[in-house]
Amino acid sequence: MATIASGTFSTAADAGLKERYRRVRSATLRLAEPLSAEDAMVQSMPDASPAKWHLAHTTWFFETFILSGAHGYRPFDAEYRLLFNSYYKALGGHPVRAQRGTFSRPSLPVVLRYREHVDEAMERLLESQPAPETLELVELGLNHEQQHQELILTDILHAFWTQPLRPAYAVAPEQESRKQAAPLRWIDHAGGRVECGAPETGFAFDNERPRHPVLLNPYRLASRLTTNAEYLAFMQDCGYERPELWLSDGWDTVLREGWRAPLYWEQRDGEWFQFGLRGMRKIELAAPVMHVSYFEADAFARWSGARLALESEWEAAADGVDVAGNLLDNWALMALPAADAQQEAQLFGDAWEWTASAYLSYPGFRPAGGAVGEYNGKFMCNQFVLRGGSFATPASHIRASYRNFFPPHARWQFMGIRLANDER
Repeated sequence: MATIASGTFSTAADAGLKERYRRVRSATLRLAEPLSAEDAMVQSMPDASPAKWHLAHTTWFFETFILSGAHGYRPFDAEYRLLFNSYYKALGGHPVRAQRGTFSRPSLPVVLRYREHVDEAMERLLESQPAPETLELVELGLNHEQQHQELILTDILHAFWTQPLRPAYAVAPEQESRKQAAPLRWIDHAGGRVECGAPETGFAFDNERPRHPVLLNPYRLASRLTTNAEYLAFMQDCGYERPELWLSDGWDTVLREGWRAPLYWEQRDGEWFQFGLRGMRKIELAAPVMHVSYFEADAFARWSGARLALESEWEAAADGVDVAGNLLDNWALMALPAADAQQEAQLFGDAWEWTASAYLSYPGFRPAGGAVGEYNGKFMCNQFVLRGGSFATPASHIRASYRNFFPPHARWQFMGIRLANDER
């Protein structure tokens, strides 16, 4: 996921940064509360990380990029600089990502003490009127941690899915009767010259800048996300067996992986179930489909006689829309059916929306200097952009210009579909 900030930071506008620091760090601990020490060590695939590692790595960020240069700070353990480095090459070596699940030491209680040690030092630092450059790094660290909050949920979901007992992360409420999906409408957009990207002031990751003009043809967006019922119709129409619907790499992936349904779907006695954070449940037909790859989203769009939106089309539609929806703050822990609306519903929350746009730099993009500049630019290859956030994204973290990105075969993130079309 994207990281590293750019732009002007206003100390006056962020006078409550210390309190924000406490809230974000506490939210991470809340996400870890349902997990045992054994749960927190599981790494079920190379793309995922153990919850214990997320707890430590987010702490490592503050210690390495902020506290290491602070007067009088003593590291909790000097060896953690290597151990919990993700892939910042300028800082030296780091462990192979796929081996994070082998780290039985430090134990979870020690990692939690590590967090306390760093939090105490950070609070002293924030009380000392640090320089604006330091405050920028603190804001970056908090946004970095919010990304890992969502990753804790995506990674533990995959870890629990691989276990025979299929344990639930959170207690599931009684399953409600199936609701009807809001009617799908097409919302017209005039196109023309629009501005995309984050403004120069306020926090944003560097891949959201610079703001720049884009010329769009008239287009239409679906009024809501694609539902499980609609995707099930694609499956029942032999969608996974028709090569004409698929990109070449996508068809090869379908054959190689044996895909026949979204990730976490399972058929029992002719009825489809889906595994989620609240355990195994019957498919909610009106809810948004999730855990589909770019390849699947593109094939579904083609089957529907539509397409995926360009990221600039999505952003132009979302620009000026309040960030509201089914986000992590609601603690639903699942995607929910859309309410009927005259404009696009679910632009924020429920499920990340695949776009047809490759993850590339904007005109004039320049990565930040030093190690923190490594994260974004070097991943601008073989990835596609997703927009809008999911039910696991903190509300204070998402915005219209936010760019998430994953390779086209990935489906373990909370990924969904919104159709687009040319104006007719």
